[in-house]
Amino acid sequence: MHRIVGREALSENVVRLEVQARRIAEVRQPGQFVIVRAVEDGERIPLTIADADIRAGTISLVIQRVGKSTAVLTSLEVGDAISDIVGPLGRPTHLEDCRRAVCVGGGVGTAVVYPIAKALVQRGTEVTMIVGGRTRELVILEKQLRAICRQVHVTTDDGSYGRRGLVTDALADVLASADPPVEAVYAVGPVPMMKAVCELTRRAGVKTIVSLNPIMVDGTGMCGGCRVSVGGETHFACVDGPEFDGHQVDFDELADRLTTYRNQERHSAEQCRLLQAADKKQGQPLRG
Repeated sequence: MHRIVGREALSENVVRLEVQARRIAEVRQPGQFVIVRAVEDGERIPLTIADADIRAGTISLVIQRVGKSTAVLTSLEVGDAISDIVGPLGRPTHLEDCRRAVCVGGGVGTAVVYPIAKALVQRGTEVTMIVGGRTRELVILEKQLRAICRQVHVTTDDGSYGRRGLVTDALADVLASADPPVEAVYAVGPVPMMKAVCELTRRAGVKTIVSLNPIMVDGTGMCGGCRVSVGGETHFACVDGPEFDGHQVDFDELADRLTTYRNQERHSAEQCRLLQAADKKQGQPLRG
């Protein structure tokens, strides 16, 4: 069991949990993730390690409530516990040796790119951060990023905060005006966003690394659920990634595979909603 020692609501549906996991905190590196089960018989879901405190023996997990399992996780409070956390898994981020890099985060993808930006800055790289969200409430970790990055640009689809538009609008301006020029881009977010970023950087000739989020079960490459096509070859995101050369990723295939269990996920989420409504009415803890 892994005790929750800190909780922060980053938005209405996004929560940051500080969880006791000393062994993971001591060895994790940027880009790696864990697989979590909220309860003993619950679903296994991958979550990026957003940060770690070695002295306290804790890791940070940023979770967006989108279905049954994430609804249970985001309902947990300080003092509650997560049943299982396995990790760190995946390959650490390859940090490019460059003078200037841009990190692009869309929605909760910002939590994935945050430790990458932090590690780049520690290496002496000038980092420009672009944070995007559909609305203001989906812009997360801005304060933390402003504390470490040279520049932070915020965009929202609806114009409710920062610049109205897409992250690619801001990225195009940065690529055109940066001095020294941008040598690497790290992008994490929804599949359409990462695809659009890579189309832009391909034209500009800038190396781009993306972190992929395919369906994942065991995190060891055995189930094959997280297979992705990169450069015409099949890879498993849990052991070969989760980060890949964005210019080589088949984003259309990835997007298609992510919809495989959409109907089952909707049914499970509705069942969870009904159960939690009943639990709330009876004053009981939310069930998985």
